[in-house]
Amino acid sequence: MVWLLSKLFIKNPKEYKNPKTRESYGVLSGFLGIFLNIALFAFKLVAGIISGAVSIMADAFNNLMDAGSSIVTLIGVKKASKHADEDHPFGHGRIEYIAGMLVAVLILFVAYELISSSVNKIFNPQEIKLSTLAIVILSVSVAVKLYMFLYNFLLAKKINSLVLKATAFDSISDSVSTLVVLVAFIVSPYLPFAIDGYIGSLVALFIFYTGFKSLKETANALLGQKPDKDFVENVQKFVLEYDKKVLGIHDLIVHNYGEGKTIISLHCEVSNKENVDLLHDMIDAIEFGLNDKFNCLATIHMDPIVTDCDQTNICKKQVIEKIHEINPQYSIHDFRMTGGESHINLIFDVVIPLSDKTSHSELEKTILQKVREINPLYNIVIKIEHSYV
Repeated sequence: MVWLLSKLFIKNPKEYKNPKTRESYGVLSGFLGIFLNIALFAFKLVAGIISGAVSIMADAFNNLMDAGSSIVTLIGVKKASKHADEDHPFGHGRIEYIAGMLVAVLILFVAYELISSSVNKIFNPQEIKLSTLAIVILSVSVAVKLYMFLYNFLLAKKINSLVLKATAFDSISDSVSTLVVLVAFIVSPYLPFAIDGYIGSLVALFIFYTGFKSLKETANALLGQKPDKDFVENVQKFVLEYDKKVLGIHDLIVHNYGEGKTIISLHCEVSNKENVDLLHDMIDAIEFGLNDKFNCLATIHMDPIVTDCDQTNICKKQVIEKIHEINPQYSIHDFRMTGGESHINLIFDVVIPLSDKTSHSELEKTILQKVREINPLYNIVIKIEHSYV
């Protein structure tokens, strides 16, 4: 149904990276979620009143909470599509992450309520009246929730939306909880103990886990998490293969301000013998290429390096080998040699992983010792920095 509606109400429905298309899918998902959840709430409420089953009533209000989640999703997607302004020069894309967090918090709240009601039913069991209507309503509810999971999950993948992904997992949690309520409703009159209370507690714990996982994922995105490995590798490959004049790249940093609002900065190493004007044109072309291919804003700093000095090249190779003896994950860039007869300065930057907690001052001493194993006249002038990718 959602794909039919997308063809009717969304212009260019297959342009998933288009901000307008992306917003339209979010709005469509939000309105559809509101309609379906309110309908399920109404039918389950009737079923709960007829059967006298507290678990069905709780499940009904769970759907009402989901309608609230859909409203939050709708508002988040709409707000995230707002254009940049003076106070928010990079747009409002991160509002979508905040909306995703609110959905996750609602899931946790529902989990808490379900745990409370389930534990209460264990100690205060109530007689449940079997009802064919209630069984039909709960069965249809499971199918509807599975459908909602499916379309939200597929939409989340296509438009890369964390808030829709959180909504999708909320739907699958609801389908499981409703299924358990259905089973408990059917078998509980034939058992000597309140099975629905115990099973309800397990379901509530599963819902709690789902909410916590969604909360953690959206919080990490909001805080600024490490960029996707494949994205980084594709960017590096694109830049290095664009022109043979690019000899290396470093200091790649990725900032994310929401889907379609990614900012990239990096340094390109080029020969100091090349024509500066031609290199500048090449850098501009790479920036435009990155923007076109990865839908991002790219800024590139050009680093000229010595390429035709055998002594420098040999020394650089030796230094890299010594650095790798300390840690194979370490790398260097911007290598230069200066000095005279009494000493020779080796000037370069050392990149270490973010997880590396080695003292920079101690690491500098270790590097100096290793470098002087090559030549006692060598002195180092270095900057130690962490990799952000």
